[in-house]
Amino acid sequence: MFIQIIEGRCRDVDALHRQIDLWRQEIGPRAEGWLGGMYGVTDDDKFIGVVRFESQEAAARNATRPEQRMWWTKTQRCFEGEVTIHDCGESVMFLGTGADDAGFVQVIQGRVTDPERFRRFMELPMDMLQKARPEIVGGSIAMEPDGRFTETIAFRSEDAAREGERKGMPAEIRPAWDAEMARMRDLTYMDLRHPWFASKA
Repeated sequence: MFIQIIEGRCRDVDALHRQIDLWRQEIGPRAEGWLGGMYGVTDDDKFIGVVRFESQEAAARNATRPEQRMWWTKTQRCFEGEVTIHDCGESVMFLGTGADDAGFVQVIQGRVTDPERFRRFMELPMDMLQKARPEIVGGSIAMEPDGRFTETIAFRSEDAAREGERKGMPAEIRPAWDAEMARMRDLTYMDLRHPWFASKA
């Protein structure tokens, strides 16, 4: 799977939401290889979109479509300043893809000091996480070639997420979890209190 991370300072949340709804309804269904996306705006107006494709080639083909270019020209007006797009060829979903009804999403970005080890971590089954934190309904991890990553964690609600944070990880998995966290640098956390989603039918 291939993920594009789209980031920018949003000047008009409602207009941007309408544009993404328009893409989902009219452009997305004809975008070969498009799988879905998660979008949201933080309290300080930072937009982040996590768009999933079957492959980088599929994403590149979509970018050349005339209707895609027209849509993006109009969508850019919803932003203040530059919009950045990060291509992540090493990407996984965890706990399935059934997070489209999540009420709260936390986005974590940073850099890993050992990309190869992190790749192996990305491939591990997440059964223990689901048992330890049942309020988590899904998520994704996307890594760039230089070791920077974006992780999304979707929760049933913000209250459930905060309660889970207070409990922490169970003792049996805490050492492994802490070891991975120790290899992460320059971490930033973004809360999306009103996320919206799109998935290909």
